[in-house]
Amino acid sequence: MMWHMVAVGCGGFLGTMLRFELSRRLNRSILPFGTLLVNSVGSFFIGWIVGMELAIPWTLFWATGVAGALTTYSTLMKEIWTYWIEGHKGRAAVYTMLTFGLGIGLAYFGYSL
Repeated sequence: MMWHMVAVGCGGFLGTMLRFELSRRLNRSILPFGTLLVNSVGSFFIGWIVGMELAIPWTLFWATGVAGALTTYSTLMKEIWTYWIEGHKGRAAVYTMLTFGLGIGLAYFGYSL
């Protein structure tokens, strides 16, 4: 059980650093493309890892650790809410549909591989 926590922690460190760097570089335009990218890639990656049926420690490292830390639900909600309260309701709606549509589709595609 201790090794499971180590696997998640090490994977989480990698995912968090990658998310930080991508968001820092890409969240400078009309939509936060860094957040959209990490959530989309993470959704695909989690689907792919789960579909591969790896041993539990590797699933914990890659899916729970790396991909779990790479994706960010809380930042997504903050960005959508900020658009909404600033009066950009259309942008908030498009960003929401784009994120969830891509996420579900990419997770399914990854799992199917």
